[in-house]
Amino acid sequence: MQISNFGNFPGIIPVIIEDEVFVYPFMIAPIFISDEANIKAANKAMEQNNLVFVSCAKNSQEQKRFKDSFYDVGVIGNIMRKVTLPDGRVKLLFQGLTKGKILSLQDENPLQALIDVIIYKEYDADKINAIMEVLREKVTSLANISQFFPPDMLKTIDDNDDPNRIIDLIASTLRLKKDQSYKLFASNDTEERLLSLIDMVIEEIQTQKLQKEIKSKVHNKMEQINKEYFLKEQLKQIQKELGVDKQRDEEINQYYQKLEKIKPFMEEDAHKEVKKQIDRLNRMHQDSADANIIQNYIEWVLEIPFGKMSKKKLSIKNVQKQLDKDHYSLQKPKERVVEYFAVKELLSLRDKNNTEGKGTILCFYGPPGVGKTSLANSIAKAIGRPLVRIALGGLEDVNELRGHRRTYLGAMPGRIVQGLIEAKEMNPVIVLDEIDKVGRSMRGDPTSVLLEILDPEQNVAFRDYYTNFNLDLSKIIFIATANDIFNIPVPLRDRMEFISVSSYTPQEKEEIAKKYLIPQELKKHGLKSSEITLNSQAIKLIIEKYTREAGVRNLRRTIATIMRKCAKNILQSKETFKKITITPKEIPQYLDKIVFEIDEIAKENKIGIINGLAWTSVGGDVLKIESIKIKGKGLLTLTGSLGDVMKESARIAFSVIKVLIDSDTLKITQKKSKKIKKDQETQIYNLYDIHIHVPEGATPKDGPSAGIALASSIASILCEKKTRSDIAMTGELTLTGAVLPIGGLKEKLIAAHKAGIKKVLIPEKNYKRDLIDMPEEVKQEIEILPVKTIEEVLKEVLI
Repeated sequence: MQISNFGNFPGIIPVIIEDEVFVYPFMIAPIFISDEANIKAANKAMEQNNLVFVSCAKNSQEQKRFKDSFYDVGVIGNIMRKVTLPDGRVKLLFQGLTKGKILSLQDENPLQALIDVIIYKEYDADKINAIMEVLREKVTSLANISQFFPPDMLKTIDDNDDPNRIIDLIASTLRLKKDQSYKLFASNDTEERLLSLIDMVIEEIQTQKLQKEIKSKVHNKMEQINKEYFLKEQLKQIQKELGVDKQRDEEINQYYQKLEKIKPFMEEDAHKEVKKQIDRLNRMHQDSADANIIQNYIEWVLEIPFGKMSKKKLSIKNVQKQLDKDHYSLQKPKERVVEYFAVKELLSLRDKNNTEGKGTILCFYGPPGVGKTSLANSIAKAIGRPLVRIALGGLEDVNELRGHRRTYLGAMPGRIVQGLIEAKEMNPVIVLDEIDKVGRSMRGDPTSVLLEILDPEQNVAFRDYYTNFNLDLSKIIFIATANDIFNIPVPLRDRMEFISVSSYTPQEKEEIAKKYLIPQELKKHGLKSSEITLNSQAIKLIIEKYTREAGVRNLRRTIATIMRKCAKNILQSKETFKKITITPKEIPQYLDKIVFEIDEIAKENKIGIINGLAWTSVGGDVLKIESIKIKGKGLLTLTGSLGDVMKESARIAFSVIKVLIDSDTLKITQKKSKKIKKDQETQIYNLYDIHIHVPEGATPKDGPSAGIALASSIASILCEKKTRSDIAMTGELTLTGAVLPIGGLKEKLIAAHKAGIKKVLIPEKNYKRDLIDMPEEVKQEIEILPVKTIEEVLKEVLI
């Protein structure tokens, strides 16, 4: 179809702006339009003679159709078919006829312009043919190395005699930028167009050769290994070109440098293991599955502070000063700690090669809140070493301490190695908290690892599964804490020396509150000592009625409660604020009702009621034991939620009293003997059933120290003799009537002191060995009597 069939030019025809590429005259191509301006232009063309001018936008993102937003050259062609698509777009089947140029814009809605046909200049045929031969040669070279030229393109070029048509064919095949396409499209000088196209073809040949060369190199490497390695090497080649790969080399060099620095302080096997892993990482591709695991291992191990030690010299004066500053009372534990460091200091002075010495492992044991962990904190502060706390409560997995093998997913070093990394020194103070609560499960027994960690003869070569080499733990000061040492396995118990940190007396708690707790809580709550006064009587009331514990943890919480309320009162009464003085009368305003209270002893002497002494996890307690007799056959009934040990103690006590009655050692009153017929040989204990009860029946009670109290209660009820209400007792009983020693004597005597008891009976062996540790105020106000047999007990108790 000829352009002459559509009228004369210049002429005014609608304009469609194509966003992507130039359309050439020889093309029959689909054009998709969606904006309103193009659709109106297409409709205008269909109304006239189907003739339309298609140009290319300079910026594909530009939506406005103003003069400078599109090129002034394009293709004049006709719309062969127009179809509206379901998505709102319009599809045009466009046939290009000839190139045209916009002379001027006419209308904007729709866009129309005065268009003229581009006519090429005359040219020298021989010269153009010579240039065409060069172009054909270059295009043939490009076709041999490029996949973008169709096989029939070269044949079409050879068969065509029109140079401008050939230029347009080649330009449409090349991936040219819009500016390059415009330069070829707008020019009407055939020679100039040919020379420009030759330059563009040569540039494309060089690009294709470079790409082919890179692909060839990568392909050769793929033949040597496998397809996966080919992909990784291609990435590596690109990274090397971009300079990214140097970072990994620098990291590996840093690993080598760090290893060389700590080499003098490492064992030979440790150095070999770490160096071997760094070498493996250096040989390994960074995207390998094992590379990340090995790098994590190297970073963990190089963080271990090989050769770094605390340089502060040991001084028992500093230790004693710090312990006295942080803790009131606790004379025995503090004395033992000072002795421990005295040995180390003496060794460091006399043996320069042995600056530490192999000492025992200290274990502080006692009720909660008495200051076991804070003693360890004070020790670390006094000797100037970092403190690492490892909570062992509920620990079941051996690997938590020894480390996970690197074959497992998410493997990491054990807590000991992590503690060294955290401390940044090889000789920190490590506190093993709650060592009596270590669990045991199918994943192993952690106590077996603790045996090696805490043994001075073995921990010089402790092997962590993750690091896979030996570490010297002998420079670490291990301090364990426990509530009940009997829950610690015997082999582990053998590794440690136990220091009892027992309950505080009320007087000690009062001093601790005044010197430590109240000043600390004032500071925490933003208060001043000039604003609040808590007198001694109020502190005593809080200790006796509102807290019941061996330590001072709840006492601190109670004081904090008072401080919070005081802070609130200060803010609410800023203008009329007066100094707050808290006395026993004001305590109910700050605290809830009385929570704990040890009942004072009854003043009246009664039959069958005995004051026993018991040990609990929060200190001592006074345990009343009551007995009655009922006509029966000599049966024994026990109530009060008693454990198996106390039940056995009651049966033993009953048997001992029977023996005493049978041997006439324990006399039955004359009044009662008249009720028994002269010819009747039945003893009184067979005429009655005995019922023993320990009040607070919902509270479980057990222990091996209630024997003499139970026997005294039974003897009192059978003999109908009253017992002294101001006496308490503790001690176990044998079938022969001997009194055996017991534990927890300090807590029991403190409880008796709180209850106002004047006299306490204790086993003779306890009297000889434990009385020296009792608080002075308790020994001064209570008469403590030693007893060896039940006869001595009954002599003191029965009236």
